[in-house]
Amino acid sequence: MVDVLLEGIYIIAGLIGIMTAITAFKDEGHPKRIGTTIFWGLLGLIFAVGRYVDPVIIGVLLLFMGVLTATKQVTFGTLKNSTDEFREKKSIEIGNKVFIPALSIAVVAFAIAQFTSLGGLVGLGFGSVVATILALATTKTSTKYISHDGSRLLQQVGSASILPQLLAALGALFNAAGVGEVISQGISGIIPEGNILAGVIAYCAGMALFTMIMGNAFAAFAVITAGIGMPFVLSQGANPAIAGVIALVAGYCGTLMTPMAANFNIVPAAVLETKNKNRVIIAQAPVAVTLLVVNIVLMYVLAF
Repeated sequence: MVDVLLEGIYIIAGLIGIMTAITAFKDEGHPKRIGTTIFWGLLGLIFAVGRYVDPVIIGVLLLFMGVLTATKQVTFGTLKNSTDEFREKKSIEIGNKVFIPALSIAVVAFAIAQFTSLGGLVGLGFGSVVATILALATTKTSTKYISHDGSRLLQQVGSASILPQLLAALGALFNAAGVGEVISQGISGIIPEGNILAGVIAYCAGMALFTMIMGNAFAAFAVITAGIGMPFVLSQGANPAIAGVIALVAGYCGTLMTPMAANFNIVPAAVLETKNKNRVIIAQAPVAVTLLVVNIVLMYVLAF
């Protein structure tokens, strides 16, 4: 049942990609119409029918999509947002009810994950559907804008929208390739044996730095815990539960400081249309560094 529902959610995601490709193709004023159409069309097909295609073919398609991105063939079209006057008028009419659809995603996802056996991913999919329905009900707008604004937003975010999937796969690849063992061997020549503080600093800082590379703290966790956490922190008597949780939070500090965490740092900048695409990272960096130091102290005090 879970697999069937997940497959349905992936097909819906694929249809959104195909819809974006069609919208880009119809946009006569699009500066990179063909490249953008091919990119979103391929992404949509991979999501929709990927499980029925040879993985080697999927890999080749992803490499081709990477070439399109590297050669700057995937760009934003001429789709226009509503006017400032219209948005200001609607903000006054709707008020704080505008947050209801967004909050419903988390509520529905949590409820399904907590009280059913369907899991969080299915809950997230259902939450997105519920949020779309609530958005239409709250704004009292036409369903045609789902296609228009969905395509506009996806093109505005661009190829960064698929980074989470690619980075999660990269994390699994790194772990399978034994990157953690290599890191452990390198760190062993730097950290004095039996020095708990040095081990804690290396664990937390390693989580933050590797998360900045991977863009995902969960992907970094397995690698850094195997390479640094277990031999230099847990083996010295640290409580695994406490140390693990704090290490993961330290990784989130890295999330705040990297463009690789596109869904956190690049997407908001694109949506807000900031002049500097790293504006969100610049604002978050001081807080992230401060929290990293706090996590080091907490692990040293609480985990031992």
